[in-house]
Amino acid sequence: MDKQAILRQVAQVEEQMGELYKELGGLKERIVELLEENTRLLMENQHLKELQEENEESVASCPQEEKKTNQKQLDKKGKGYNNLAQLYEEGFHICNVHYGRIRSEGDCLFCIAFLNKSTKEY
Repeated sequence: MDKQAILRQVAQVEEQMGELYKELGGLKERIVELLEENTRLLMENQHLKELQEENEESVASCPQEEKKTNQKQLDKKGKGYNNLAQLYEEGFHICNVHYGRIRSEGDCLFCIAFLNKSTKEY
């Protein structure tokens, strides 16, 4: 076999290995992204389960007159406001800056300002 042919073959194998290494790196990045998303979804799911349990407990322990008062207040403010307030309480942004994203660092000043502004309008 010719030395040049062997050298070309080695260079070709080296190039193929480089491409496979890049592809492996891309797969590794994708796995990390999927693991992070999975962890985020598990946390969100657990948070929602806790909120649901709290809601069920508060509804069960709430006196009948208080339920009527709460319902009247909800009717005054409107369904849209209530839905946004509930989303915020569940841990989501309702402001135009980060709408729909999970609040990971406590309260959001934009969301609070929006809720306060909406409260004053009613």
